[in-house]
Amino acid sequence: MPRAGLSSDAVVAEAARLVDEDGAARLTLAALAKRFGVAVPSLYKHVNGLDDLHTRLAVRSALELADAMRRAATGKSSADALKAVGTAYRRYAEQHPGCYGYLLRSRPDDQEHQKAAAEILDILDDVFAGYQITGDDAVDAARLVRSTLHGFVSLETGGGFGMPRSVDRSFERLLDALDHALRTWS
Repeated sequence: MPRAGLSSDAVVAEAARLVDEDGAARLTLAALAKRFGVAVPSLYKHVNGLDDLHTRLAVRSALELADAMRRAATGKSSADALKAVGTAYRRYAEQHPGCYGYLLRSRPDDQEHQKAAAEILDILDDVFAGYQITGDDAVDAARLVRSTLHGFVSLETGGGFGMPRSVDRSFERLLDALDHALRTWS
């Protein structure tokens, strides 16, 4: 019988907290079981091992980021939407450094993960529509925006910005440059 209060959602949520606090490399079923005060076999009633847990974390992370981006962009268009989405992306990476890494785990064979990732792309498509960017051009624009944001937040969270200048100001200029690129896309 499953332990009271322990569920698949609770296990994944605690795993998310663990990876945000300690990093994905520290995620083990033993570490997770210890947090719940249960034996490792008890977790198998809720997840199918570590690989399943990693997959669930990837889905959860994509859904959380999509939700944050959607909330930030609601009611905004063009540059305002782009800046809101970019800021939400950066904030997610800062607040969830362990889970952020799961956004890079692409699994074409996992329909649930692909559906979650598609939500992020739908939000970007809405932003690009404000710039009249659609179709294949939107794919290229999504790659530009994602690569730029990922590069920045990876350097920032990894301590790669040591120069004595405001990182926030640099991020604002990055968003301005993306806006300019999208306004002149064609």
